[in-house]
Amino acid sequence: MGLENYHKYDAVIVGAGGAGLYAALELSRQGVNVAVVSKLYPTRSHTGAAQGGIGAALGNIAEDHPEWHMFDTVKGGDYLTDQDAARVLAEEAVLTVYDLEHMGLPFSRLENGKIAQRKFGGHTRNFGEGPVERACYAADRTGHMILQTLYQQCIKNNVTFFDEFHMTDLVMNGDTVCGIVAVSLYDSSVHTFHAKAVLFGSGGFGRMFSVTSNAHALTGDPVAICFRHGIPLEDMEFFQFHPTGIYKMGILLSEAARGEGAILRNKDGERFMERYAPTMLDLAPRDMISRYIYMEIRAGRGIEGKDYVHLDFTHIDPKIIEERLPDITDFVRVYMGIDPVKVPVPIQPTAHYAMGGIPTDLDGCVIKDPKNTPVPGAFAAGECACVSVHGANRLGTNSLVDILVFGRRMGIAGADYCRSAEWKPLPSDASDTTRAQIEAILANSSGQSAADIRRELQVEMMDKAGVFRTGEGLETVKKTVD
Repeated sequence: MGLENYHKYDAVIVGAGGAGLYAALELSRQGVNVAVVSKLYPTRSHTGAAQGGIGAALGNIAEDHPEWHMFDTVKGGDYLTDQDAARVLAEEAVLTVYDLEHMGLPFSRLENGKIAQRKFGGHTRNFGEGPVERACYAADRTGHMILQTLYQQCIKNNVTFFDEFHMTDLVMNGDTVCGIVAVSLYDSSVHTFHAKAVLFGSGGFGRMFSVTSNAHALTGDPVAICFRHGIPLEDMEFFQFHPTGIYKMGILLSEAARGEGAILRNKDGERFMERYAPTMLDLAPRDMISRYIYMEIRAGRGIEGKDYVHLDFTHIDPKIIEERLPDITDFVRVYMGIDPVKVPVPIQPTAHYAMGGIPTDLDGCVIKDPKNTPVPGAFAAGECACVSVHGANRLGTNSLVDILVFGRRMGIAGADYCRSAEWKPLPSDASDTTRAQIEAILANSSGQSAADIRRELQVEMMDKAGVFRTGEGLETVKKTVD
């Protein structure tokens, strides 16, 4: 090729979270030569921040069925959910949990030895009659355990990893994807990856808001890069705000806390969810609770007149809190300097999850129009993708179900594609754009600070494109962005 730092693999995966690792595992199981490119060390991927559990209708505590899970997913998404996708999600969730168990994931257990399950927001029995225990969990470190398990399996299957490589461009030959360009964070060297297929499992982009549960790495670069290459994005107006982020910091306190009995209270100590959602109470869907918290604040019932309310653990047996919610309690003690066993915790809604992203079909194939025309060689799954399985709002635990079910399906479809596709030549100037951008940054000595621009955009998005939006506010944000 003549390109410096040239690499050639049948498939290249961008992102080493649950979706990327499960796809890599499936590809490697089928003999595909696969590389994973990640700007983090794989076990530091944001999947590890998912605390509460994986929703699957195992019925280990109470009767449950995938049909009920599907119903909750469709209803929770305000009936804008793709129902075929919801069916796949609910049915394959059960198989996926058992597959992870067989790989060695250390789920918490019931006394009878079965996988432990607990209640989670929006998950119900018998089409909405009341809450049901559906979230399979490993204490409150479920996502972390998923990463460890899948990464170990990938290492066992000889998957190649390029850790701390930042994707900067997508390479296309006509309308066919044929590779990516990435920069090594270690020495700033530019690398070109030639592939039959590129699979995106790169996560979300919550860092466009000033208060977010997302790690600093979640800036959505691959999603933006796809858009710049003419791949449309879908449902970008749907962004979920999680109701219980640590005040001012946005660090997530999982729904598992409310699943174990934590209660939301206003300045009067009132359990205000009794007025808004008398059946589901504090386990109502996230979008609803986020709105209700802001309604309480706007009505003057925020704590000390400020823009937060309390999450109260103090009535729960301390032994249960320490055993089932160890990470959550540590977060509060470290970041807030208070003991949640003794004192209610200040919380506010935090930008949490993108329902929109790169449009795909049920197998993770990227599509470019309403006719479901595929983009040859492009696949996506997880938060960076939009198979429309979450509609306008994602239920708790369905993020882990999404990345695992559709990450696995993406890997299987990617393997099929790699077996039949021919190699497309890689343009000789594939890395030129990236090199020019780096040189321009290094040569620049004046103008606005990128950090200042980012901060201004984050504040504008949070204030005017957050939980509550108005036409006037959105027009203001548009002018700021333009």
